[in-house]
Amino acid sequence: MTTSGVPFRKGHGTGNEFILVSGLDGYFADPKSVTPTIAQNICNRDHGLGADGILRVARASEFEVDDAQYFMDYTNADGSLSATCGNGLRVFARYLVEAGLENRGQFTIGTRAGTVTVAISETDTDFTNIAITMGHVSLGPMNVTVETETGSWPAVGIAGMNNHAVSVVDDIASAGSLADIPTALPAGTYPDGLNFEFIQEKSPTHIAMRTHERGVGETLSCGSGACAAAYVHATSNHLNDPWTVQVDVLGGTVYVDSDTDGILTLRGPAVFVAEGTIEPSLLQSK
Repeated sequence: MTTSGVPFRKGHGTGNEFILVSGLDGYFADPKSVTPTIAQNICNRDHGLGADGILRVARASEFEVDDAQYFMDYTNADGSLSATCGNGLRVFARYLVEAGLENRGQFTIGTRAGTVTVAISETDTDFTNIAITMGHVSLGPMNVTVETETGSWPAVGIAGMNNHAVSVVDDIASAGSLADIPTALPAGTYPDGLNFEFIQEKSPTHIAMRTHERGVGETLSCGSGACAAAYVHATSNHLNDPWTVQVDVLGGTVYVDSDTDGILTLRGPAVFVAEGTIEPSLLQSK
């Protein structure tokens, strides 16, 4: 355990909150430094800094990625690893630019789900429209039913990025509390877990969404979930590529674009709200 505080920054993408730490040197340079217990300590909203996950800035070479300079090593609030995070990528990208590690324009970031391309315009001085190329999605297991304490709905399974089950509801409030993880039936359909999205149609190109993220609970936003939800909505409305769907989440609004090849791009803001040092007591693994 370190005897002095470790620098951090806290940011969010439409309310999806993250603690960002540098793994380029210092305490978090150790690839195993973000243990499940330490992630839980730091993300705890009562006794820690409070967040949905930790973004560790790592050199891409640490993960044997050769088509990016930096890698987003993402850990959920419960200490589990996540393949990627669309909202986290925007916060991560803003950090790289502000730290002088990348220049505005286009650059790449490595993730466990693959390398993504980021675009930050020279004119986007407030970082309100960062674009993340999320890639293709595909249909996952079909005939899935999702249950919460208030009811059950059919769901469309989406694979890629992260696994998602997307249910269309008349009102997103009807899903009830999403603090506890919903149930996906039949049991065992998603042995590695998944995220749950509940979407309400506003128009053929506009939806509202709530989400339960694996390893976190209900969050104010989920970037990969917004992509999955927009894809399901666009498909059900027979939208032809290219298309754009506005997704209103509890923490704001993001946009999902599909190009003529069906590649999805997530656009939205990234905001930093605090910086400081992590108290040594939060870095205890036991």
